[in-house]
Amino acid sequence: MTKFTGILSLLAALLALAVSCRKSGTDDPDPKPSDNTPTPLQWMKPSYFPDPVYDLSKNPLTVEGVELGKFLFYDGILSRTDNIGCGTCHQQQAAFTHHGHDLSHGVDDKIGTRNAPSVQNMAWNTSFFWDGGVHDLDLVPPVPIQNKVEMDERVSNVIEKLKKTPVAGAAKQVDYPKMFKAAFGSDSITADRMMKALSQFMMTMVSATSRYDYFVRGDASAMTAQEKDGMTIFKQKCASCHAGELFTDQKFRNNGLVPNRINDQGRYDITLNADDRLKFKVPSLRNVGLTAPYMHDGRFTTLEQVLDHYANDKPGNKDSIYVSPTLDPLLNVAGQRRGISLTSAEKQSIIAFLKALNDDDFIKDKRFSDPGVGTSF
Repeated sequence: MTKFTGILSLLAALLALAVSCRKSGTDDPDPKPSDNTPTPLQWMKPSYFPDPVYDLSKNPLTVEGVELGKFLFYDGILSRTDNIGCGTCHQQQAAFTHHGHDLSHGVDDKIGTRNAPSVQNMAWNTSFFWDGGVHDLDLVPPVPIQNKVEMDERVSNVIEKLKKTPVAGAAKQVDYPKMFKAAFGSDSITADRMMKALSQFMMTMVSATSRYDYFVRGDASAMTAQEKDGMTIFKQKCASCHAGELFTDQKFRNNGLVPNRINDQGRYDITLNADDRLKFKVPSLRNVGLTAPYMHDGRFTTLEQVLDHYANDKPGNKDSIYVSPTLDPLLNVAGQRRGISLTSAEKQSIIAFLKALNDDDFIKDKRFSDPGVGTSF
């Protein structure tokens, strides 16, 4: 072997060793991410829930993305006055509704036209808001942001305010460029990224640990005898609309409410189809015991009042169901009294069951709690 051949052999051996080491590093089952690589977060659905509607492949969850979305959700910077955040009208202790408010209060204490719906199990929604005007979770935040009586701000203005953080001397300030960089790999703040971060946070807000859920998972003692009886009656008389494990068929129905003072026409305002007049989205009943008042305009303060309406029970045996051409056929069966026949005992059993849908873990879960961000300005 010549000296030159020996040098070539040594170089070949070193090259093989380098390739082997590089390959070994690539095959590391737990490679260390770079500083700008967000940390993947696995999303799990309850086994008995349907497949989600939201396409996670287009917006994979990350620890940093969810954290950013959480801060944005609670920050008043999204509003013109810098003090009305999503969490103002969607409060955790009330399953992310505005408990006690029939119509929510927004900027300058202006009053809206509808009751704030619950933010929970958003992954399975086929449409959003009482009228179904939005069909993509990523496009939900711009609606309240730009609504004149909710946040009254422009998305473009929000983006500019986020870019200017942190602000010297501001209380509870947040460095959003830093958080966007952690979530998306660069500090570029765009409307698309902001919406995706909010969606990531809302995707994690899954409610599936009520006593009913424990019962479904096999714990027969999780519900009382009255609650089980109420579940049976509910499935017979209420589940046509409040269907499945999400307790909604995701459809729009006219449930016989007398039109309110603003003559809200519901779904019709979106479709301009006369067949959609006075139809509103069937809400999920999960956590319904925590989300009073009820209906699209918060006209009922108790579950008893809700069931009295559906049973068509008014004092003096008068009709409570308003008859119009779009009244749901399930409440207007030919040859029968309008509504759903319910005895007093059946109503109490149904209410007991509905309260078994309350998820105490969900409303106390610190992953969803206000981080105390306040406003950045």
